[in-house]
Parts: sequence; C-alpha cells; structure tokens
Amino acid sequence: MMTQSPSALFAGLSDRPRMPALFVGHGNPMFAIEDNDYTRAWREVGRALPRPRAILAVSAHWMTRGRTLVHVGETPRTIHDFGGFPEALYACRYPAAGAPAVAGEIIDLVRTHAVEPDRDWGLDHGTWAILTHMFPDADVPVLQVSVDQDLAAAPRHFLDLGTALAPLRDQGVLILASGNLVHNLRAMDWSGGPPHDWAQAFDSDVAAAIAERDLDRLCDPARFGKAARLAHPTWDHYWPMLFALGAAESGDDIRFFNASIDMGSISMRSFLVA
Repeated sequence: MMTQSPSALFAGLSDRPRMPALFVGHGNPMFAIEDNDYTRAWREVGRALPRPRAILAVSAHWMTRGRTLVHVGETPRTIHDFGGFPEALYACRYPAAGAPAVAGEIIDLVRTHAVEPDRDWGLDHGTWAILTHMFPDADVPVLQVSVDQDLAAAPRHFLDLGTALAPLRDQGVLILASGNLVHNLRAMDWSGGPPHDWAQAFDSDVAAAIAERDLDRLCDPARFGKAARLAHPTWDHYWPMLFALGAAESGDDIRFFNASIDMGSISMRSFLVA
C-alpha cells in the first residue's frame, strides 16, 4: 500500500504501456466547480496519466435492474442528477464525444452477464464532475457502463465484470470507477466537522482490505460490522470500487490518494491501480 504525496504517487505513470484503473471518491457535486485539495489531486492524476484512447466510467449514479447497460451514443449528454444547488453547477456541460467503438468491444468482451446497448443515458455527475478537472478540455471520448443492482446479491459479479473489462487497459482505455467508500448523506456535518468514529473505522478497515487484496471480505461488507451499516445505508456508492479491483492485474500496485473523510460521513479515499 502506498500513501505518498500526489507528486510522488503519480510519477512515471505516463511511461507505462498499460492504462491504470481508478476508483475515485467523487463526493459533493459542487466539487465540479470548486478548487480544493480533492480537485487539485484529480487534476494531477489527469496530468500524470498516459493519454487514454477512451474513458470507460462506472458510476454509482447509473443503477439498472436485471441487466448491465453500456452507452453507445456518439454525443453523451451532461446529466445534472441532483437538486438544490447553485445555477452555476447546472450551467456546467462536459462535451466529450462518446466511444461507440469501445462500447462494441465491451459487449463482445463481457459474455458472462447480460450487457445491452443504451442510447438514453450520457454522463452523470459521478463521471463528469471528476473529468471536468482530470481532463478539462473534454478531448477524450467517454462512455458509461451501468451497475446492475440485481448482481448485488452476489457482489463477486462486480469483480468478474471488472476482470472481463481489464483487457481494455492494454488497448488504451482508462477504467474509472466512481463512488465513495463511506456514503451516508443523512449523517453529513455541513459545518465540516471531524469524521464520525464509524466512518473512520469503516474507511480504514476497507482500505486495509483493498491493500491486502482481501476480495472475499470486500465482497461481503457486512463482515465489517456495525460500522458498515452506518457507512452505507444503501450500497450503490460502494459497488463501483469492485469494478476497479476486478480490473487489477496481479503485478499492479494499489496507490491511495485523497485519503480523508469530508463532512463527517463521505469518504473521498481514492486509489489507482497500476
């Protein structure tokens, strides 16, 4: 496990032939238009990465039932899937092109689950709020893959999907999973107070399991005890992490960044697999 400063953490990535995979804690939608430690780290990641051929995003904000969808459109729309924020946030657009050719490759690669094409979605804020900083020119094609909630009954399916998608890393595709390791909106402290004890405990325990590649434990998060129930009233923001781990190769390092908790109950902890 590596917990270096961002400059040291991302050094040398651009020289690697295989694209990394990422899990990013996306947090507050306002981060799309804010400059803070989290967004500066996202920008630094974007500068350090080899230039992707395309970005495949798996966001906690696109949940489906009974099937996994892949967006095949040429011009994905910017989705403002939130309410009660300033007008400046709703004015944001992320005009990246889609990646229909990569979508076709995904459908060919993933034979173990029902994967179907979609033309209605686009880019939700779990994707574009990050990419606005990581690739501010919106000059890399982007497509999203949904998370089938029905697979949560056996979460190893999410790992398997990540493994099925891993060959795309050798084809210049950046796999970006977006969620939060702790996500309890009801327990947020808007004054910016310290992390709740249970949030800190769950974040630390999950980080240790990620570093140890303890996939059995990560696929059964109830094993983390009472803190797990408080950390995730629902599990939608946890499952994308398993896609990123599934895409890891045996020789990859796991490098953590943005390893802190925002507003008491939102873990911003992120990691890069390379």
